[in-house]
Amino acid sequence: MKNILFVASESTPFIKTGGLADVVGSLPKCFDKKKYDVRVMIPKYACIPDEWKNKMVYKTHFYIDLAWRKQYVGIMELQHNGITFYFIDNEFYFAGPKPYGYIHEDIEKFAFFCKAALSSLPSLDFHPDVIHCHDWQTGLIPVYLHDMFQENPFYTNIKTIMTIHNLKFQGVWDLQKVKDITGIKPSFFTSDKLEAYGDANYLKGGIVYADLVTTVSDSYAEEIKMPFYGEKLDGLMRARENSLVGIVNGLDYDEYNPETDPLIYKNYSVKTFRREKIKNKRALQRELGLEENDKKFMIGIVSRLTDQKGLDLVDYVIEEICAEDTQLVVLGTGEEKYEHLFRHFEWKYHDRVSANIYYSNERSHKIYAACDAFLMPSLFEPCGLSQLMSLRYGTVPIVRETGGLKDTVEPYNEYEGTGTGFSFCNYNAHEMLNTIRYAKDVYFNRKREWNKIIDRGMAKDFSWGQSAQKYAELYDRL
Repeated sequence: MKNILFVASESTPFIKTGGLADVVGSLPKCFDKKKYDVRVMIPKYACIPDEWKNKMVYKTHFYIDLAWRKQYVGIMELQHNGITFYFIDNEFYFAGPKPYGYIHEDIEKFAFFCKAALSSLPSLDFHPDVIHCHDWQTGLIPVYLHDMFQENPFYTNIKTIMTIHNLKFQGVWDLQKVKDITGIKPSFFTSDKLEAYGDANYLKGGIVYADLVTTVSDSYAEEIKMPFYGEKLDGLMRARENSLVGIVNGLDYDEYNPETDPLIYKNYSVKTFRREKIKNKRALQRELGLEENDKKFMIGIVSRLTDQKGLDLVDYVIEEICAEDTQLVVLGTGEEKYEHLFRHFEWKYHDRVSANIYYSNERSHKIYAACDAFLMPSLFEPCGLSQLMSLRYGTVPIVRETGGLKDTVEPYNEYEGTGTGFSFCNYNAHEMLNTIRYAKDVYFNRKREWNKIIDRGMAKDFSWGQSAQKYAELYDRL
């Protein structure tokens, strides 16, 4: 039996701001229980809903030194879906309405979390063989293991994996202050270790000291070795390429299942979508106040409204996208300019554009089920889950060939009759627009071909099983 501990800053169903939580919440239950005991550790944020907090059981508490401070560490435990979750409790650090705040506060908060997570292990009757760290918030765990925890024989053989979900976020702050906060020896703050461009960088420390580094798709693992995608760490990624593995994220097929999904208007399967899926479209048109018309080509966008998601391309040609035969449904929040852009076009074309500038899990499921196509023109996309959801619901993805989008959406080839979606290569608004027009042409004029694209997409398996198998191989390798 191998003991694996996931350490992360968020996990469904307790706290979620992005795809990281889906991974940490879904992946552990996919391993063979006879071979792997996988447990999860996250902070006990004040903003976790009471329904979960009330189920937590107190395990123990103690105090740790964080440089010159003394801090309380409480450990709570909860069983969910057959997985043991541990929660690190400290009201000074984990108060507030959101899990993340200002970066200077987060830097200290997650230094505490990393040290507390390691310090708690001897009192848990759980000795991990591998600690699986996720993103910059846990980047100090491999560093601490090589620094102050090395003298204790309990920690000697623990291996670490660092998973990068998005290289853009690195946990960067002033070098002297991080020395003061963490208590890590000064010799660790050099340019080949924790220091980068004059600052301290948590993610860099994790990448340098972890035994293996993974990212969330094969293409992204290749892309981050290049300056454009490497976010100033491309040299380090090239230096560690022998230890770098890309494993594409999966999707929770129980939660995202058009046959049983309670959040959509009408359930359907790969056998019945030809007659049942349209009922979701009609119902969404009615709910959003769009023109109720089967012959409109409905495009969905469910996304953070930021430049990374390629919305500057949409901005450039939105007038052409919102043609008379098309409806556009947008869900998400983000940069003000994009929130205003979609609100303006809803005002201008109220019967064909719907701007939902908030986030709602229920509304997102309805969009995945109702739309004809799903647009993701990302500048970069480490993995992306939205295109997997749209494939699952028979909504044809239109994507840019980058990162996980390139790995999961096979472009339609009309000569060979293959493909599960439409894609374009260059980061160019008119290339995107031409791809949308090509998709519309197939939708309106070659309906049988369109339905076959949906058939192939819905038949794909992007559940967690295959990814879990690859992670299991890495654990064995370590």
